[in-house]
Amino acid sequence: MDTKNQKYRQGNAEQAIALEDSFSLERYRQFAAHLPQGSLKILDVGCAEGRGGEELCRVRAGTELFGLDCVGDRLAKLPACYAGGIEGLTLEIPADDLAFDGIIAGEFLEHLYPSDVDPTLCEFQRVLRIGGTLLMTTPNPHSLKMRMKGGSVFGVAHLTQHFPSLLKKRLMLHGFSKVRLYGSGKATRYLGQYFPLLSAYGSYLVVARKC
Repeated sequence: MDTKNQKYRQGNAEQAIALEDSFSLERYRQFAAHLPQGSLKILDVGCAEGRGGEELCRVRAGTELFGLDCVGDRLAKLPACYAGGIEGLTLEIPADDLAFDGIIAGEFLEHLYPSDVDPTLCEFQRVLRIGGTLLMTTPNPHSLKMRMKGGSVFGVAHLTQHFPSLLKKRLMLHGFSKVRLYGSGKATRYLGQYFPLLSAYGSYLVVARKC
């Protein structure tokens, strides 16, 4: 195992917020609302112990949910609603081409090194079926609250930041279409997800189709 892969595994294992995030259940309900109707086979990227995925299955009966995480101990704790757990990294997802109807990745992309962002998006495109949907949330670099405090998306665990308009273009360069942006994070409790000023949100949701 190379040093970078070891860092990913160690860093993720040390991130307790993945297990304790107070917005996690709401984030997965937002994912559920943007998934197409019908029974779907979904890949939950960075699933941790499956707390969010369990909520998604609760509100979307019939979902066949698979969890992907680089920390094997967490996969062993996935709830029964998961059809299976996949141990690995997004640089080379252990799954067949066109395997999933949807991919969800909550607060994940910012944890990648810059050189690994495009390879990850390539893998998402590869394992997603034609007509499938990719949903990701990530911290908003334009967040007014963060900027007023002089803060930054970057941190010990946040290795990249993703400006909404540029991430949209990046996804289009990878062949995704119908790319849409919505507010996400705790501000949605007061503003909903459609407030016209995206900088009012500390995080945002991007929804893209492979079609």
